[in-house]
Amino acid sequence: MPDRSSDRTPAPAAPAQRRSHEANEPRVGFVSLGCPKALVDSEQIVTQLRAEGYAISPSYAGADLVVVNTCGFIDAAVEESLDAIGEALAENGKVIVTGCLGAKDGGAFIRDAHPNVLAVTGPHAAAVDVLMRSPTARVAW
Repeated sequence: MPDRSSDRTPAPAAPAQRRSHEANEPRVGFVSLGCPKALVDSEQIVTQLRAEGYAISPSYAGADLVVVNTCGFIDAAVEESLDAIGEALAENGKVIVTGCLGAKDGGAFIRDAHPNVLAVTGPHAAAVDVLMRSPTARVAW
């Protein structure tokens, strides 16, 4: 039987639904690490940030600030999270940490490893609250 896979025409792609971004619109870089629950939290954070008028930057360099959603359940995840925070600090300098590792020791664990982070929160989309209410984070813009 002849191969007819090349005869198939792919369905047309949906038009891109990108919002145009104004030059003064704050841009947030985002890193999500960890389990499926952390991914859900990350999706909630990104959705809320967009609803509040923030653009999501595809790079640290193009961001006004970076949010790192961490994992802290196993040693490898802790190391990966600490490395990601360090990388974001090195490349951008303005970082908010959220997620399970952020909750460890009330944020002291993160602050001991990376004292230059702007804020540390626990899981469940708390990073958006920090952006909305924290004078430290607002000064970063």
